[in-house]
Amino acid sequence: MEYRVEHDSMGDVNVPADRYWGAQTERSRGNFPIGVGLETMPAEIVQAFGILKKAAALANRELVPDRMTQEKLDAISQACDEVIDGTLKEHFPLVVWQTGSGTQSNMNANEVIANRGNEIAGRKLLHPNDDVNMSQSSNDTFPTAMHIAAALGIERKLMPALDSLIETFRRLEKANEGIVKCGRTHLQDATPIRFSQEISGWSESLATDREMICAALPMLRRLALGGTAVGTGINAPKGFGEKAAARVAEITGSAFVTAPNKFHALTSKDEFVFAHGALKALAADLMKIANDVRWLASGPRNGLAEITIPANEPGSSIMPGKVNPTQCEAVTMVAVQVIANDTAVGMAASQGNFELNVFMPVCAYNFLQSVRLLAEAMSSFEKRCAEGITANEDRMRQNLNQSLMLVTALNPYIGYENAAKTAKKAYADNISLKEACVALGFLSAERFDEVFRPEDMC
Repeated sequence: MEYRVEHDSMGDVNVPADRYWGAQTERSRGNFPIGVGLETMPAEIVQAFGILKKAAALANRELVPDRMTQEKLDAISQACDEVIDGTLKEHFPLVVWQTGSGTQSNMNANEVIANRGNEIAGRKLLHPNDDVNMSQSSNDTFPTAMHIAAALGIERKLMPALDSLIETFRRLEKANEGIVKCGRTHLQDATPIRFSQEISGWSESLATDREMICAALPMLRRLALGGTAVGTGINAPKGFGEKAAARVAEITGSAFVTAPNKFHALTSKDEFVFAHGALKALAADLMKIANDVRWLASGPRNGLAEITIPANEPGSSIMPGKVNPTQCEAVTMVAVQVIANDTAVGMAASQGNFELNVFMPVCAYNFLQSVRLLAEAMSSFEKRCAEGITANEDRMRQNLNQSLMLVTALNPYIGYENAAKTAKKAYADNISLKEACVALGFLSAERFDEVFRPEDMC
């Protein structure tokens, strides 16, 4: 491998000649051989750095044009665009497990943008610290990148997948309006319910989760940029935070604003805790829905078998013809991971000491993994399971008619205690509720038929 010599404040470093990163990135590569190739800094964070570095250069051009010349702005902007669109992704090798402030990832972005910008300019025009990092510090850029990545991930990945799944359940609800089935509580038979009502519980749970996630977005759109090292804004021109945030909003089309208190923005990650709590709520509801679906589809002969779900692949290497609810299982595993991630996000957020939180990379990593897994799991579940759910009406009717809890309909006519006696006799003697009620002398057969209407119990 060929190398070139780069230098930083600590001296010279050999860097692979075909890479745009510089000395500080190379030092980090050597100092943190943890999770290499497996847990690199998320692509969403790299893209967010491209966005914020371009926004910062645009703001600096307005505020300090003598330092941020048009030529420098043009070179930085073009290089940032290549970072944003993923063209330069192989030049961002650093792992999550590095300094807790994300300093090396900030310098990775500075070095790549500077070296690529110099290549674009055809001369050594840009310095990674003096130009690309102008008016910034790692301490305000990494939390800014976290917020940009989190907000855009929710807006662009999670919300479309969530909205589509909600719409699919609402279509299923309309398609199954007239079907009455046995309700269940405590995994035991309960009073009847329409299948459409059961589905409506699923869609409304997801819609409620959506509301909670949306409530977190305005806080994620507050950016730390402009706070620099400790929140005071040292070395940044007045108004930089406001102008840079406005430029981020222009570039992304999302309503980013400057954080009102930079001391809070640097040291607290409470917005991430709040937002991830909403993601955990979504995970919990997806766990419940996926479990409902696989319980209802259990069988096909010796389970509930009240619905049929798509058969996507063979389910066993030894049992021919077996098909399993694999999409449901994938969703439940994702839910477990997201719920576990919530612990990591909360613990990381609690580790702000004085003017800086130094658990930011792990906080961002877990948050963005949750967003990605939830979005992809919902899309897969919708396409390969939810869209193909069909009701087995005969089995639903059979299970409903066998339910002893239909006796609840008799409460107004024979009272709770007599209804309980009726249910117990029907179960003990393996006879129908009607036969038990008539045998006990509580109602005539004609009166029973008059008042016993399961479909009216919904």
